[in-house]
Amino acid sequence: QVQVVESGGGLVQAGESLRLTCTVSGLTFANVAMGWFRQAPGKEREGVASIYSHHGITNYADSVKGRFTISQGNTKNTAYLNMINLKPDDTAMYYCAAFPNGGLWSAPTSWTDWGQGTQVTVSS
Repeated sequence: QVQVVESGGGLVQAGESLRLTCTVSGLTFANVAMGWFRQAPGKEREGVASIYSHHGITNYADSVKGRFTISQGNTKNTAYLNMINLKPDDTAMYYCAAFPNGGLWSAPTSWTDWGQGTQVTVSS
């Protein structure tokens, strides 16, 4: 059974940095495509970044380009989201997703397995 687990969230001040980690377990193969989403209270879940390791392709939401970087570990079942220059608008629950099913990367319905989320709070 596949499990997706996020970690690394926390409370920071505007301008500071955080690194989120996502690990996918229960696999019989490597090269897992993974994505990060976030959902603020009262808002829809939105795609933040994705990485397709077998192609080396990354995608980012316009709102995080130049500030967030997605990467994978050597085993390709771990993904990181390095976030710099954080803003109060980045405050949200951040979710990791794995195994895209062919749709638009930024659509939550395009991913099969999800973690429980890790909270990121940025104070002004």
